[in-house]
Amino acid sequence: MSNSNWFIFLLLLALSSLVSVHSLTHSSDITALRAFKSSLKFSSIPPNSCLATWDFTTDPCSEPRVTHFICGITCSGNRINQITLDSQGYTGTLTPLVSSLTQLITLDLGENNFYGPIPSSLSSLTNLQHLILRVNSFSGSVPQSLTTFKSLRTLDLSRNSLSGPLPNSINSLTSLTRLDLSYNRFTGFLPKLPPNLNELAVKANSLSGSLYKSSFDGLTQLMVVELSENSFTGILEPWFFLLPSLQQINLANNSFTSVVILKPVNINSQLVAINLSFNRIEGFLPANFSDYPTLRSLSLSYNRLRGPIPWQYSKKGSLQRLFLDGNFLNGSPPAGFFAGDTAVSGSLGDNCLRSCPVSSELCSKSQKPASICQQAYGGKKPRS
Repeated sequence: MSNSNWFIFLLLLALSSLVSVHSLTHSSDITALRAFKSSLKFSSIPPNSCLATWDFTTDPCSEPRVTHFICGITCSGNRINQITLDSQGYTGTLTPLVSSLTQLITLDLGENNFYGPIPSSLSSLTNLQHLILRVNSFSGSVPQSLTTFKSLRTLDLSRNSLSGPLPNSINSLTSLTRLDLSYNRFTGFLPKLPPNLNELAVKANSLSGSLYKSSFDGLTQLMVVELSENSFTGILEPWFFLLPSLQQINLANNSFTSVVILKPVNINSQLVAINLSFNRIEGFLPANFSDYPTLRSLSLSYNRLRGPIPWQYSKKGSLQRLFLDGNFLNGSPPAGFFAGDTAVSGSLGDNCLRSCPVSSELCSKSQKPASICQQAYGGKKPRS
């Protein structure tokens, strides 16, 4: 073989090798992408959107992407591993055939107008780590099959029209660190939660019952709990505030009737913010809130609390925001709140306090009429 022919042979061999490395997208992935786009209303796909560039006359994973498939998907080799749509108001259903994208790591359809049920076939996506369907119009219940994911780290179904109870097997999502089911229509109790959660948000649903310790057992990494605007009842017990990594609690707008606070056993408690406003909490203000070393914000507005404000609150250097308005607190507020170097903002108004200086922002909202306070204390004039 001449040198020139040998060179041509080597060149062809190299080109064939290059083609094999950059092989065409797996046929089942192309079928799934076609079905995905076909399930949407054509009129909801703007000309300048990602989906408008999904033209199947070219290969989805081919490089470079100049005019087609320029956004919305990423590939690893010849497989689709991510679908992340832009927020264009795409309207339609989520095809069950998306389950053919078996190498998918991220499915993010957030802030569009997908409707109908979440396909139970998604459970076939065994490599999925992030499922984000937030701000759409999905309805029905959460498929039980979704709780079989072993790799899922993020599950965000917030701001849809999902309903029914939360799956009892949701704790099977052992890799899950972030769960957001807020602004749906879920009912029933809070089940046992996944063991590695960092963030829990189920705001603005219709969950009811008490918060049970069994639901939170083993959650040593839980930092954020957002359960406001539900119908939870009963007593908030000490164990809840003593979860070792807890930083932020929002349980406002529920129907809790009592709160019991013990001194933290962990001197390294990281609890920063507590919001228990707009409940039905009765009794005295727990002085032990002041023993949480990093607590900066405490809100107990519009409950049924009585008695004096613990003097310890005014001596707590970390406290920056304190909202106790809308209760039946009496006596004189601790003088430390009104010292020249105090940095506490908030409100002590709409109570039964006396000698609350109107020159202070804390006292800018007026107190309750004396007649209402006397009625609250069994016809007796509250102690000043």
